[in-house]
Amino acid sequence: MAKEKQEKDLETGTITDASVDVAVEQKEKKMVSEVTKTLNASNLIKEFEYEQLKKELPEIYVGDTVKVGVKITEGNKERVQPYEGVVIAKRHGGINQTITVRRIFQGIGVERVFMLHSPQVASLKVERRGKVRRAKLFYLRDRVGKATRVKQRFDR
Repeated sequence: MAKEKQEKDLETGTITDASVDVAVEQKEKKMVSEVTKTLNASNLIKEFEYEQLKKELPEIYVGDTVKVGVKITEGNKERVQPYEGVVIAKRHGGINQTITVRRIFQGIGVERVFMLHSPQVASLKVERRGKVRRAKLFYLRDRVGKATRVKQRFDR
């Protein structure tokens, strides 16, 4: 009996030793794969871009009237200048996401393209939602006066 018990203890001991060895090997492999993952250039770029993204941006749709606070440096002073207009286009995604904002200034149409995640964009506020049926509103360029108005949307 005692011999059988000793043999069983030895077997369980070798089983636990083997399982510990396997667990250690798996941890080592995991650590090595994590190190190689972070060394991958595309993963480094993705992580960096994710850190640079702005966390609190409102949902912006084409047709919305927005007020963009743009940082302007004059000499050693820095101020924020508002730019209000209608979003006529959205492009790209992620850190490269841009919106094109159109406004009428002294009877002339002025368009500016803003990179949403740029440090030059200090603030972004949606003044009113627009009801449109197109993804790009370039047809507003040909319109003058009251014809450039976009209907207001109340459901968003």
